[in-house]
Amino acid sequence: MGEIILTMKDIDKTFPGVHALDHVSLDVKKGEVLALMGENGAGKSTLMKVLTGIYKKDSGTITYEGREIEFKNPHEAQEAGIVIVHQELNMIGHLTVAQNIFIGREPLNGGLIDDAKMNRDAKKLFEKLKIEIDPTEKMNLLTIGKQQMCEIAKAISRNAKLIIFDEPSAALTDAEIEQLFTIIRDLREQQLGIIYISHRMDEIKKITDRVTVMRDGCNVGTLITKDCTKDDIINMMIGHVIYAAPKTESHVKPGTPVVLKAEHINAGRMVRDVSFELHKGEILGFSGLMGAGRTETARAIFGADARESGDIYINGEKVKITRPEEAVSAGLSYLSEDRKQFGLALKKSIVENSTLTCLPKFCRRQFIDKKKEKEVTQKYVDMLQLKTPGVDQLVINLSGGNQQKVVIGKWLIGDADILIFDEPTRGIDVGAKEEIYELMNRLADEGKSIIMISSELAEILRMSDRIIVMCEGKITGELDIAEATQAKIMNLATMRN
Repeated sequence: MGEIILTMKDIDKTFPGVHALDHVSLDVKKGEVLALMGENGAGKSTLMKVLTGIYKKDSGTITYEGREIEFKNPHEAQEAGIVIVHQELNMIGHLTVAQNIFIGREPLNGGLIDDAKMNRDAKKLFEKLKIEIDPTEKMNLLTIGKQQMCEIAKAISRNAKLIIFDEPSAALTDAEIEQLFTIIRDLREQQLGIIYISHRMDEIKKITDRVTVMRDGCNVGTLITKDCTKDDIINMMIGHVIYAAPKTESHVKPGTPVVLKAEHINAGRMVRDVSFELHKGEILGFSGLMGAGRTETARAIFGADARESGDIYINGEKVKITRPEEAVSAGLSYLSEDRKQFGLALKKSIVENSTLTCLPKFCRRQFIDKKKEKEVTQKYVDMLQLKTPGVDQLVINLSGGNQQKVVIGKWLIGDADILIFDEPTRGIDVGAKEEIYELMNRLADEGKSIIMISSELAEILRMSDRIIVMCEGKITGELDIAEATQAKIMNLATMRN
């Protein structure tokens, strides 16, 4: 490894209510692959966005190639040779490979785009990377793996000196991952600096030189890869304190009826042969890292996304669910992780939101019974201890925690027996979290059955009776709460199939 190409020192960044980066420092050397690891929400992406000019830091210094810099936007970072290869491919399907690589930077001849030169330049890039791809091929005809290689070629074409790989292998086959590693090793030999963001422990040991671990917006430390173990990294990732004691035993008694059974559910590459059971009164936690397929599984069961195959049984009877309306009729509800986009009509009142899924219950002939609608809504506002001056208050004016309660109330008014909570406490304060936890436990005690998807291990361990762990679209393990630990969950969450 050569001299240091990048130093980020004491980087601080705060958003309203969130201290996203708390004096974070790291450095990258030429000819080095530095792993950047941490749980979801640890601050990895925020740090990279500060580096590339997407976010402006509050304090701290960034030194690149020996001089202090602060990019105003990603274009400035790219011009300086800092490029991100994103997990979500940013390609235009109907254009050719060469057109995608040089889009916005096309070579000109007499004021016209020189397609021949563009194809030649793309071919040279692929030869340099030892990749066989036809520059004239339409991008949407390539495999995901080859599209990823085109993203790397695009980065190299910008004369990159520092490349950030953000979960680059998430959609690749084993053979494509090996090809990716060959390219990264070659780039390292060319003395490029490389930041490699990944949750896959086996990859980290294979391809990186050092590992920097982040947790809760802080830099926990940096390890030499060859001198550390997988357990060392996991312990650094999950070392935060659990303030509330986790459950020690399931509240669900043996022989409790199964209310929901999913068999061999398939829905694209993110949901592959998923099977599980949910019991009456149970809180079933779904854990896993980003891209594990948890939300996709919930959406496939609820009919929000198309299901390719598999069967769903409710109270022992096979049901047809191809649309959310059919799921609601069958007694299911889904509280999306993005409540503002999918769960609420923000510029409508509490009462209008609360009765949205079951409006026919409040209709007499062609008219809505406003009095009954308000009475029922008020009942649930009181039950959920929702802080509002009245049920006519616009939802946009409520706090995040109270907005989440409106979503929950909406499904309770609809009399759903099976509740899917996707990241139920994301974006709400500690006090509101406690109220949501109490509410979920109360609903379970009353016989409601809950699937809870959460990225917070402390939340999973505190709330779940049983835990399903997913990785790359598959279930990699199931743990009774009595045997579950953070380390066991993290091991299953990084287990490749």
